[in-house]
Amino acid sequence: MTGVDLTLNIAGPGTRSYAFVIDWHIRLLLSAAWLLVATVGLQVKVTWRTHDGLLSVLPAAIIYFLYHPVVEVITRGQTPGKRMAGVRILGRDGSQPSITALLLRNVFRLIDSLPATYLVGLTTCFLTRQRVRLGDIAAGTLLVLDNAAAEGSLLRIERLAARSHLSLDALELVDQVLERWDSLESASRGQIARSLLCRLDPAADGRALEDLGDGKLRAMLQAHLGSAAAADHV
Repeated sequence: MTGVDLTLNIAGPGTRSYAFVIDWHIRLLLSAAWLLVATVGLQVKVTWRTHDGLLSVLPAAIIYFLYHPVVEVITRGQTPGKRMAGVRILGRDGSQPSITALLLRNVFRLIDSLPATYLVGLTTCFLTRQRVRLGDIAAGTLLVLDNAAAEGSLLRIERLAARSHLSLDALELVDQVLERWDSLESASRGQIARSLLCRLDPAADGRALEDLGDGKLRAMLQAHLGSAAAADHV
């Protein structure tokens, strides 16, 4: 679209991934919370086969798989994860997306998530000028930076990129996690940090990471950004 880059700051793959990771933890916790209520409060067995499955696994699955379309329609394009990442969904002309566009975008999520870890969607983000996945192309939507804080992070990333060995998308994702570290619950940020560290270093010992506290995990993420990161994320 002509001129869109001049009026809208389009979110990169790193910010997009950060928002998704937050939302993934939220829907996972909501699903797990329902299973806990079902098994402890309602005294039903967790199963697919019997009548108890209608009160246990089925509602949990509905919460997990319909989280994005339902929440995006209700909030008109900004899930809790997107809000924390400082991004929102807009139409290509900068307008609020329609309900039809939001639902269509989520239908294509099934394709973007193939074959695993959203490989199709992330690949499309890298190959398209406006950094969109197939769902955005079909729905005519963009994921854009929503606030001044998010815009400021772009300037910080440019400075860090010159001193870090990470790829730009990985650099952006680590920066987003560290920027919002104090606003995340301890258990959530620890799990996010461990997942991210394993992604950055596939040879990392997952069991050893489980024994590390918040301070050490944060320091390890900062080390991946390079020496310039310490002052920015203290």
